[in-house]
Amino acid sequence: MNHTKSEELFVKAKAIIPGGVNSPVRAFKSAGCNPIFIAKAAGSKIYDVDGNEYIDYVGSWGPMILGHCHPKVVEAIQKTAASGASFGAPTPLETELAEIVCEAYPNIEKVRMVSSGTEATMSAIRLARGYTGRDKILKFDGCYHGHADSLLVKAGSGLATFGVPTSPGVPADFAKYTLTANYNDLANVQELVAANKGEIACIILEAVAGNMGCVPPVKGFLQELRDLCTAEGIILIIDEVMTGFRVAYGGAQERFGVRGDLVCLGKIIGGGLPVGAFGGKREIMDSLSPEGGVYQAGTLSGNPLAMSAGIATLKLLQQEGFYQQLEEKAAYLEKGVQQVAGNSPIATCWQRVGGMFCTYFQEGPVNNFDAALASDTEAFGRYFRSMLDQGINLAPAQFEAGFISISHSKEDLDKTIAALEKALATV
Repeated sequence: MNHTKSEELFVKAKAIIPGGVNSPVRAFKSAGCNPIFIAKAAGSKIYDVDGNEYIDYVGSWGPMILGHCHPKVVEAIQKTAASGASFGAPTPLETELAEIVCEAYPNIEKVRMVSSGTEATMSAIRLARGYTGRDKILKFDGCYHGHADSLLVKAGSGLATFGVPTSPGVPADFAKYTLTANYNDLANVQELVAANKGEIACIILEAVAGNMGCVPPVKGFLQELRDLCTAEGIILIIDEVMTGFRVAYGGAQERFGVRGDLVCLGKIIGGGLPVGAFGGKREIMDSLSPEGGVYQAGTLSGNPLAMSAGIATLKLLQQEGFYQQLEEKAAYLEKGVQQVAGNSPIATCWQRVGGMFCTYFQEGPVNNFDAALASDTEAFGRYFRSMLDQGINLAPAQFEAGFISISHSKEDLDKTIAALEKALATV
């Protein structure tokens, strides 16, 4: 494929934007090539500035579950925009979307809208600290909850040690309040909790880890965390920014039957526009200002454009059989991928939960971050470039999830499977 215009735009962008991108993974560095610049999208397809067409499995990193530019979502945005893009004041749309969210998640009795997933997780952690009066938090290696200082932390050198910063600019004093555990390892969590008894405000995790590929919880892990948090007075925060309304209408919590005390949402509830939300038990949420003393604010929170797009999207997801159709499409792709991979000498591992998936270049299974790191990232880079050249747009990093939309056709899926077969032959 010809990418002349994208290459020219990337050179121009690098002169005025750090790295030429406004979010690091977009630079395609881990895929060993330069990014494509997108001109437009429709349904299951995106089109770059050079006129190339791609079947899209990034979906703006999850929210395009309906496909790009669904007519009813576009109509809702246009209608709202004609009345004003932002007021910095309450609108009926905020309450309408909040009611839909609370109906979908029985454990969300009150919810507050924000403008990003990072804002949602950061605010939920502050709320948990304020509510419990405790300072320490526990997160899991490989789970990404945005770029707030307390969360850019990896495991320390010892089992019961605090984390260390993973980015310059994050003070060690911030990181010392963050404990890090191995995902899917309850014994590790129990030891950390015991070593810091009565000091941990919250445990936060992705119920399906989508930032080390696609790693589901092992059987019993979520329920055991729930029981541990209840016993120790720890707030369980389930980050569903990626999985909310994606792996089921009620998200991963509906799919796995475990409920958090606080829940973080994003992506789909804005229909592709910038949005985030956090909510949970009434008694906890009432600690937020202006009712309580925990401060959180945002000028563009509840932005009417994002609210209207989210309402239109969630109403479409309520249609009978929607998730069954999505599951059938994902299962069809999975079957085809596994058949092709089974005939390939290259070691691959396909993991999927609902409309989320990842292909790892290793034997698998992948249950935690250390296991994910065993993947052959150079093989992934060659695979990614081959797929892109064949018109298949995947996440440009081994440790990012892919997403299927309801707009992907059988023809799209068959073309993807054929491209995979060719790509594996060249990896």
